[in-house]
Amino acid sequence: MLCGALLTAACGKDNSSSSGATTPGDRASGKVVVSGSSTVQPISQLVAELFEDAGSKAQITVDGPGTGDGFKLFCKGETDISDASRPIKKEEAEACSASGVEFIELKVAFDGLTVMTNPANKDVECLAKEDLYALVGPESRGFDNWNSAQALARELGSTTTFPDARLEITAPGTESGTYDAFIELATEKIAAKRAEEGKISKDAVKTLRPDYTSQANDNAILQAIEGSKTPFGWVGFAFAEEAGDKVKELAIKDKSGTCISPSPDTIADGSYPLSRSLYIYVNKKKAESNQAVREYVDFYLSDDGIKAVEEAGYIMLPADQIDSTRKIWAAMTTGTRDGGK
Repeated sequence: MLCGALLTAACGKDNSSSSGATTPGDRASGKVVVSGSSTVQPISQLVAELFEDAGSKAQITVDGPGTGDGFKLFCKGETDISDASRPIKKEEAEACSASGVEFIELKVAFDGLTVMTNPANKDVECLAKEDLYALVGPESRGFDNWNSAQALARELGSTTTFPDARLEITAPGTESGTYDAFIELATEKIAAKRAEEGKISKDAVKTLRPDYTSQANDNAILQAIEGSKTPFGWVGFAFAEEAGDKVKELAIKDKSGTCISPSPDTIADGSYPLSRSLYIYVNKKKAESNQAVREYVDFYLSDDGIKAVEEAGYIMLPADQIDSTRKIWAAMTTGTRDGGK
């Protein structure tokens, strides 16, 4: 098969780090183990299916226990590739280093955290980050009515009026990268300021209220949103879009106070305040020793493979960022550019 079926840059790589161009007849038949983010899982799974359709003999398994749980496996050397809906944390990178796992960080797509309620909840259309903090931040424990968060939201400067309605929260738990991403994008800056003011402890800055229903399964979150009249929760944009009119996607206010709804355009250009990048992390040593891993990643980043991003409902990287990711893979460049915090 010509190089067009694989990552173009891979065709010129040294055989010590790449399989180079292959035909369906001589492709590797080894095993590839992918684990991590439930958000990225549909992309990696679809890439595996497309790779098989293109003649791959590799046995590729993909599961999605969550970004954090995925990194635990990855940094122990138990998986070849780790899907991640956020950059690797400093302590995770240190765990990898302690185990001798060198990783290659590859950005593959954009996604937006979509905050939702039920369509029956007519009184909520748009929320500010201050509202998100008031509803689910570390000071919100015990709030079981939307208007229970009203005073805190006002104290933070919000002008939103919350309804007098039961607040039932179902959202990702601590094992999920979507949990960490929500904190980073929605609540952390406010929490850090509250800690400086002595309102909360420094240890609480990177946490949410502990008394909501946490779910690792995005579909379970959607079912909870569908089954309650005035719920609150969030999932990745692709999952919310798949649910259609069974859920109500809420707009989020930007710094100017403009309500921005999640969409492919607003997520891609970063105007939607809860936009994020999605990644795969590749174990370098396993890529060097397992031809099937190299071929899978080659295909993942090829034109034929990367189309799985849109087919799975996510947002493609612009051409320059795809090119940057391909160059990182071609050079087998290790370490993190976006993580380590």
